[in-house]
Amino acid sequence: MGKFTGVLLASDFDNTLLYTEDALRTGAPVPPLPERNREALESFMAQGGRFAIATGRALAAFLRHAEDVPMNAPGVVCNGAAIYDFARGEYLENAMLDASARERGQAVLDRFPDVAVEAYHIDNVIHVVRPNAISRQHEHMTHVALTEAPSLLDVPLPLGKLLFEAEHETLEQVLAFLRDRGWAEDYELIFSVSHLLEMTTRGANKGGMVRRLADRLGISMDHVYCAGDEANDLSMLSAAAEGFAPANASAAVRESGATLVCHARDGAIADVIEILDRKYS
Repeated sequence: MGKFTGVLLASDFDNTLLYTEDALRTGAPVPPLPERNREALESFMAQGGRFAIATGRALAAFLRHAEDVPMNAPGVVCNGAAIYDFARGEYLENAMLDASARERGQAVLDRFPDVAVEAYHIDNVIHVVRPNAISRQHEHMTHVALTEAPSLLDVPLPLGKLLFEAEHETLEQVLAFLRDRGWAEDYELIFSVSHLLEMTTRGANKGGMVRRLADRLGISMDHVYCAGDEANDLSMLSAAAEGFAPANASAAVRESGATLVCHARDGAIADVIEILDRKYS
């Protein structure tokens, strides 16, 4: 028992727990976890707190970092499509796209020749159709090889997420295309960054899965805290008793009412834990 017993902290990975933007933009190596974050998380967990990752990454793209992240709770992966228990090595819950999402995704590709799409599988295989420079940057940063397919219709089911990759203006047109056809209401369609548009099934977002995780752990949402930097984090920031955002967060997150802390490269999660330490003193 400790003062953080019954408290859950869930954090986004990229550019919140660890600043990876330089690696994505320049091809530089992904940096190590800030030592401030490591020490703060170890102290938080030693005092009874539960820490979970809540990432947009597919499991395959996060696993190589998992051993370096102090955590003692299952995590939310694939932008809310699943909960994965890292200690047991198994999925606890998932929310898969139906077959029509694959057909609709291919309709997007047929309409927009500059768009690539990554298709995320529950078995950790990531297919890509019509890869572009953004796909290759993403592949380099995650160190997960993409398996090329001639069309989405050739990609096997089940799929947890589709990730459309193009310049932001083009992806805004993709979003309008999906809305015009009445398809958007069937999905969560969220920009994780300006050049990545995520599609998961309706209700499969970080906020919904953090709620499910808290329920599994027997923790009231009154004692759940979340941290994130992009639009795909807003659902969990609003679900939390208090949401936190690093100084490098997008404008939408900074304006959401989240409590701002330091830049991710300087140990934003350590700042969050310092605030919680005062709250639960």
